[in-house]
Amino acid sequence: MKEIKVGYEKVLRPPNTIATEPVYLTDDTMGERKNRILMLMKQHNFDSIVIYADREHGANYGYLTGFEPRFEESLLVIHDSGKAYLMLGNESLKMALYSRIEVEAIHTPHFSLPNQPMETESTWLELLKKVKIDECRKIGIVGWKLFTGKLEDNKHLFDVPYFVVDGIKKVSTNATIENATGLFIDPVYGCRTRMNANEIAHYEYAAATASHCVYEVMNAIEVGKTEMELAELLAAHGQPLSVQTICATGERFTNATVEPRNKKVQLGDRITFTMGLKGGLSHRCGYAVSEKSQLKVDEKDYLERVAFPYYKALATWYSNIGIGVKGADFYTLIDKVLPQNKYKWTLNPGHYTADEEWLSSPFYPNSEAYIQSGMMLQMDIIISVSGFGGTNAEDGIAVADENLRDDIRKQYPELWDRFMKRRMYMQEVLNIPLKEEILPMSTICGYYRPYMLNKDNALYIK
Repeated sequence: MKEIKVGYEKVLRPPNTIATEPVYLTDDTMGERKNRILMLMKQHNFDSIVIYADREHGANYGYLTGFEPRFEESLLVIHDSGKAYLMLGNESLKMALYSRIEVEAIHTPHFSLPNQPMETESTWLELLKKVKIDECRKIGIVGWKLFTGKLEDNKHLFDVPYFVVDGIKKVSTNATIENATGLFIDPVYGCRTRMNANEIAHYEYAAATASHCVYEVMNAIEVGKTEMELAELLAAHGQPLSVQTICATGERFTNATVEPRNKKVQLGDRITFTMGLKGGLSHRCGYAVSEKSQLKVDEKDYLERVAFPYYKALATWYSNIGIGVKGADFYTLIDKVLPQNKYKWTLNPGHYTADEEWLSSPFYPNSEAYIQSGMMLQMDIIISVSGFGGTNAEDGIAVADENLRDDIRKQYPELWDRFMKRRMYMQEVLNIPLKEEILPMSTICGYYRPYMLNKDNALYIK
């Protein structure tokens, strides 16, 4: 592998490639989604699956319905015949009319907020019988997590409320009941890990918007500004966030506060900020300085000790990701360039993304997952070097083979133009080579200014 050398000097800023308006999911796309899950149900011999959703964990549910519960809980039950039921609380009951797949609504007051009316002629178990799961031989329960590892049997662990699991077991006494979350998010076969052109266009709006907001903060950072002032830029037209917005200077989490505070940026502060919308997240961190001399004495070699090695790994990530790459091999590659025992990264070096910030990851030891066309991935490596602040330039990409690229080019020509401008910037300005199937979803992919008060200089590959 060719030796990668990192430079830091004045670099042309990235072109403005923010998306101008949302792209909505089509009826054809929603039909494809349902067909995908029905096909996987048959492959894994499920007669029905029960998909749980609440405000924080609704993406698998929303993948089919098009919406997620706003403050209540809900169950979506799908049978292998295609018949679907929505169990909805008092305030969500009306949403059945707007479901993107045909459903039969079952009013379920048990999913309503505390002290709302719960009068019903049917008990909880009787309501579960109305969705016909008592007639099934094999039922899958879908939460939001894959339970993996040698010590646990993930088929029989369920991350949904006890009363839901208990009720399913009581009304389906003759059924085999297993965790079926993998049908949606398993790194090898999960249907949500691959997108069509419409889905990529839909998610690009969010990814580009979030990255543009982060870029605005990069350009606005000044000594004396507060976290809250800067965080005003980390919002976009009321679009739903996928993570807690981060904008922190100096010591973080004081008084257990995770949201932006009325704390002013001081010269030499460590600083970090993040924004994630449904479809993409961008994150940056570094120091509130213009030059090396403004760092504390024991932090003056931050670029050489932390930022340069990180950026070398970033460039390796972007230039090597592509169709056919095996997850285990990619994990080993990143470990070779950025040794885990030295840089203390413990999370996977990248992951899938979609409605949630972290869907699952193909990058782990012994992974059998291969990168395929249609996947959306985050370049996300979090390192820790004792005595120094963090360094990070997280953004997302889509992977598209020739057929998918043709679909995007024909159906969304403006999006295609944005992809090409971003590719050109990464390759010709930052000198990060990309395989032809890599489409940058962020307006600032690869663009990183570790000294945050210097708005001209950035890292690049020599």
